Amino acid sequence: MIELGSLFSGQQAPLFGLDISATSVKMVELGRDKAGNLVLERCAIEPLERGWIVDGNIEKFDEVAGALKRLVKKSGTKTKNVAMALPPSAVITKKIILPGGMTDQELEQQVENEANQYIPFPLDEVSLDFCVIGPSATSAGDIEVLIAASRKEKVQDIQGLAEAVGLTPVVVDVESYASRLAAGRLIENLPNKGAGLIVALFELGSMTTSMQVIRDEDVLYDRDQAFGGAQLTQLIMRQYGFSQEEAENKKQSGELPEDYESVVLRPFIDTMVQELARALQFFFTSTPHNKVDYVMLAGGSAALPGLTAAVSQQTTFPCNLLNPFEGMEFGSGVRLKRMTREAPSYLTSCGLALRRFAQ
Repeated sequence: MIELGSLFSGQQAPLFGLDISATSVKMVELGRDKAGNLVLERCAIEPLERGWIVDGNIEKFDEVAGALKRLVKKSGTKTKNVAMALPPSAVITKKIILPGGMTDQELEQQVENEANQYIPFPLDEVSLDFCVIGPSATSAGDIEVLIAASRKEKVQDIQGLAEAVGLTPVVVDVESYASRLAAGRLIENLPNKGAGLIVALFELGSMTTSMQVIRDEDVLYDRDQAFGGAQLTQLIMRQYGFSQEEAENKKQSGELPEDYESVVLRPFIDTMVQELARALQFFFTSTPHNKVDYVMLAGGSAALPGLTAAVSQQTTFPCNLLNPFEGMEFGSGVRLKRMTREAPSYLTSCGLALRRFAQ
């Protein structure tokens, strides 16, 4: 049975964005002031232990639910509605062309018929949703429709997690879509409001670095690499004999020996820059393009000192560190210093929070 009103749906009722990754749960709640400006009401991060979530699967449900409960309490939110997301690997998406002028019921039936061709599971085992993108650019009178489907058990896992701590999941999105929504606000600040510019968006996570190359809201290319901030933690452990918890804490606080920058950090940044340059090279060899106009970095490892300058030098393309809260007002509950330091980590959760205002 087709399920509507989850993915892609936008609404104005209060909700917060909840991003669940392998290493943390993050929340962002946004509002608007009387002038219509976006306001960051609150944001918070709660760490998860290694092994609680593996390859997007919740292995330790009670432990993750406990962390989520602490996150909600720490944030101070009274909001119960949440927007959540699945990793792209858990969602099948397909753009299709359908005749225009159909009623909602006819359109839903047609989507269900078309979905059978693209989804390798029985439809009663999947949560299926769609949205109309707009008129087809190639055939007059037709419309372009985006179909999204995921195994029901994947959707039920994250919904069950929210419900276990008294929250109501009202939007289930795709992580990459949410991060593009948040990045789109900042791309509009580029020359000519970003029109026609090719932007390589990198999210540097703990275990994985994902790249999306975007032009005018279209994804030209995407790629995931098994490389991230966890490698830096491992290097710190090996160099100084710290436990994993000690290494992670000292990495966050900056309380590391004097030779850390020269012996550990700089070689790690060099390696990371090479990985990003290699990902760009894959894009160039796989498409007709041979350059990008901007590189944008987000994620927990993006704020490493010297990284953006090193990327610009290696690739010759301008490189910016993304702050998804740029241009927003800040509520009284936001700790500005900490938020500024952690801002690149909140790209996906900020995009999910923006679903409140999405049309």
